[in-house]
Amino acid sequence: MLICKVVKPLVSTNRIADFQHKHLQVVLDGSTQKVAVDAVGAIPGDWVICVGSSAAREAAGSKSYPSDLTIVGIIDHWDPEAGKEMAAGKPQGGAK
Repeated sequence: MLICKVVKPLVSTNRIADFQHKHLQVVLDGSTQKVAVDAVGAIPGDWVICVGSSAAREAAGSKSYPSDLTIVGIIDHWDPEAGKEMAAGKPQGGAK
């Protein structure tokens, strides 16, 4: 699973039939923009949980769905700076 930020919707009116009418979003994974199928109704600015690979296809509704990244949850509260501190091994709670 990944934590990403929704940047903007991606509109694609001409697409293969297998894509059906699922909404697409441009999400930011660190500094990399990716396209994700939106299964939950996220809006720009939302922090979201994304899944990839076969989990992305299943979350989009079918194991044969052509997706390698699907938004499966909207995060209620997320401080990206706290996540960076945890990854760097810094103590939480403002302690230095």
